[in-house]
Amino acid sequence: MPQSPSKSKTPNASGQKAVVIGAGIIGVNVALALQDKGYDVTILDRGEPGMGASFGNAGGIAVTECAPIAMPGTLMNVPGWLMDPLGPLSVRWGYLPKMLPWLLRFLAASSKSRVEQIATELAALLNRAWDDYDPVIAKAGLADAVFKKEGAMAVYRSDASRRKDDYASDLRRRNGIKIRDLTRAEVRDLEPDLAPIFSCGVMEEDWGRVLDPYKIVMGLYKCFLDQGGKFETAEVTDFVYRDGKPRAAMTTSGDQITFDTVVVACGAWSKTLAKRLGSPVPLDTERGYNTTVPYHDAKLSRMVICADDSFVMTPMEMGIRVGGAVELGGLTAAPNYDRAKALFAKGKEVLPKLNGDGGTEWMGFRPSMPDSKPVISKSPNHQNVFFAFGHGHLGLTMGATTGRLISDLMSGEETPINMTPYRINRF
Repeated sequence: MPQSPSKSKTPNASGQKAVVIGAGIIGVNVALALQDKGYDVTILDRGEPGMGASFGNAGGIAVTECAPIAMPGTLMNVPGWLMDPLGPLSVRWGYLPKMLPWLLRFLAASSKSRVEQIATELAALLNRAWDDYDPVIAKAGLADAVFKKEGAMAVYRSDASRRKDDYASDLRRRNGIKIRDLTRAEVRDLEPDLAPIFSCGVMEEDWGRVLDPYKIVMGLYKCFLDQGGKFETAEVTDFVYRDGKPRAAMTTSGDQITFDTVVVACGAWSKTLAKRLGSPVPLDTERGYNTTVPYHDAKLSRMVICADDSFVMTPMEMGIRVGGAVELGGLTAAPNYDRAKALFAKGKEVLPKLNGDGGTEWMGFRPSMPDSKPVISKSPNHQNVFFAFGHGHLGLTMGATTGRLISDLMSGEETPINMTPYRINRF
């Protein structure tokens, strides 16, 4: 059920100062939504807007992805994955002791009962994605120039591998997701440049993509500035309290940036700030890799998900992006671009005309919760503190919905869905 209005409802936010910490797709969407409620908004970020995970992600508006990362049977697969340093899941062994509590919660979330519940809770967010994005896209003047809603195709090398995903497909269908099975011939007709190695596929019909994730963030960011928003490059390390409430963000340069309300939305870096605000949270980072190559001979008309090898290929404005997999290694270890090379080699096997000339490799940090659900929450400790992070692989998809929900929570209005599943203190 929708959440009831809060007693701290703000009938008119005009003149109230809101600080949003984080200038990625989540932070910028939150900032825009708060402007609509009348807040005077400043975004703070340790780097330039849109240069984190929002810059180099796979570009999918993945509204069908209500199945969590941890699924029944995950525990049996983990040992094999971990023995392959370039496989779909790897762990930097030096980071394993720090990662172990997250991994244990991740495995606990893979029971069938938990998966069923999580899928329903993710679907409640994902089913809103396009409706919440439409007004944001229109306001920023982005429209169809950068958003494409044409579905994504998952492909399988054998009927047996497709059957392994029967439960996930059924889970999606039961949560309102439209998917359609494809024959070998239909796969070939839809994407003739793919190698003739796939026996079947699935069309995820409501899936969309963007032509350049960075341009999406920057388009929304420009709209924010045009509406009077402000941005400061600042790394927040702590908070200054007055009358028992956080009232200013303290930066590494010693500045104190005052606010009436604050939203922590800085992706994988949110964990430390949440703890400073009295809300420790099991957030960690999945390091994702990709390679983007200019167009040569290979052609794709939509996003292709290679289910057997756990990677995706996305046709973008600047070329074809090949990426995926998960490396658990924290925020400080140097990138291992052998993972990007391994993914690209798989891409060439699947799309033989793919040409690596002029390609660029990238690594980014997906801020991930062990139960695959984001934190979209007011603080249990402070009435003027809110959290928006932990979207994992779905930050771009859930950006506008997160902005809408945070703005409703902050202004004390009724939310369109029950927010209990996404609270920061659910663990």
